[in-house]
Amino acid sequence: MSDKSSQRFPWLGLLALAMAGFIAIMTETLPAGLLPQIKEGLQVSEAGAGQLVTFYAVGSLIAAIPVAVLTRGWRRRPLLLLAIIGFLIFNTITALSSNYILTLVARFFAGVAAGVSWGLIGSYALRMVPDHLKGRGMAVAMIGTPIALSFGVPAGTLLGSFMGWRSVFWLMSLLAFVLIFWVLWKVPDYPGQSADQRISSTKVLLTPGVIPILAVVLTWMLAHNILYTYIAPFLADVGLESKVGLMLLVFGLMALVGIWITGMLIDRWLRMLVLISLAGFALISLVLGLWSEHAVVVFGSVALWGLTFGGAATLLQTALAQAAGEQGVDIVMPINTTVWNLAIAIGGLAGGVLLNQWGASSFTWAILLLTLVALIVALRAKGHGFRSARSR
Repeated sequence: MSDKSSQRFPWLGLLALAMAGFIAIMTETLPAGLLPQIKEGLQVSEAGAGQLVTFYAVGSLIAAIPVAVLTRGWRRRPLLLLAIIGFLIFNTITALSSNYILTLVARFFAGVAAGVSWGLIGSYALRMVPDHLKGRGMAVAMIGTPIALSFGVPAGTLLGSFMGWRSVFWLMSLLAFVLIFWVLWKVPDYPGQSADQRISSTKVLLTPGVIPILAVVLTWMLAHNILYTYIAPFLADVGLESKVGLMLLVFGLMALVGIWITGMLIDRWLRMLVLISLAGFALISLVLGLWSEHAVVVFGSVALWGLTFGGAATLLQTALAQAAGEQGVDIVMPINTTVWNLAIAIGGLAGGVLLNQWGASSFTWAILLLTLVALIVALRAKGHGFRSARSR
């Protein structure tokens, strides 16, 4: 009997999915904190070491939709296990490799594994829980992301400084190995879609509500990533360069609070939570644009930023699942993964252009504009996008 059919909340199964997300985010972002060591270990430039992040993101971006289309008839647990085994294999190769090209190839295929896992986690969580707890189930399944961003990367960077960068990738391989058995123990299996159930990606995209939600994903995450990617130069611009680590810790702690609040309220107040989060982020950008010379304002704004961002992935994926319906959910989640990674990539490029052309102070106004666009789209998408689960 499945966890859903027993009407019990499947904590251990959902936390296994959260661990998969944790490993995916950790694997993606670890090189950013270990660039000097990787540079020495692979005998490349720091920019060359930075391409380990780029190749991973490209793998996720390219693979998410095609792999989902090709594998949507597969049973779900074997596919999830295949993605986790991918993390195990390619993190192990990264830990062992002294060849730069081989390392880049391993990073690309680790990104492919991430693309597969991100396409599964959300839809898997929704299938594991009773209908009236879908939002809470999604919140638990997504909690690995803020934990990895808040504590995992700094901890990995600290470990790398003591034990060497390769040991951190060995640790990721060990976590993946443990997770294989955890999934076999507590994550139920589900069938893929039969041929007569499958609908095209185009039809999923044209389902009412899907494109507006994806537009909010793109604009919200683009705004977030401009500031998050370039938080160090932004803080340096306001005289807080020594507080980057503390700021990211504050952001991470408040993001955890945000995801907890989201998990408690999403099944009744999804739409309101989206609107409040976007309005809050717009207010933060305005306040930072006007009064960022005051340290207390910056700390308070970063805390509120973390609070508004913590539940974002849960809110957006739940809204997409509701809009796409059961037949479309296995395709719309990989599309969401692609749009999300596209926002990360564009955020890095756009932030760099803004920084070089107008300085870090220009970030807040770009963020305000993007967030207001997202808020307007969300406000207008009342009929089919951003509904509460209980209003269906």
